[in-house]
Amino acid sequence: MATEIRVTSSVILREEELAWRFSRSSGPGGQGVNTTDSRVELTVDLAETSALDERQRARVLEALAGRLVDGRLTVAASEHRSQLRNRQAAAERLAQLLREALAPPPPRRRATTPSRGARRRRAEAKTRRSQVKDLRRRPTD
Repeated sequence: MATEIRVTSSVILREEELAWRFSRSSGPGGQGVNTTDSRVELTVDLAETSALDERQRARVLEALAGRLVDGRLTVAASEHRSQLRNRQAAAERLAQLLREALAPPPPRRRATTPSRGARRRRAEAKTRRSQVKDLRRRPTD
């Protein structure tokens, strides 16, 4: 297993900053599920990690605020039968979460107004639709 998790080219979580926990999984594995600690929980303390600078830390803490417990982010993986594959899945999931949290916010939407031609076409379409509905009505004397 890798000793570090590469989130981006400049953000690398070292093994000392990661806390691994293993338990019995409820997933696939037959009888082995009852005896093997294949479920993995990976925890990293985002408030204390040295991998992030202050600007990145603020962005990540704000983006992941709903998932954090005392500044710690925990990711669990139990979809595979082997502990090794669950460790890899948890590491990749953690890296993906941090990548998304570190990404800059999308640009704000600039409000626009419909063009004169678009307004005219919309009015004409409404008129045509109204005429179609008028033709469906029962004729009056």
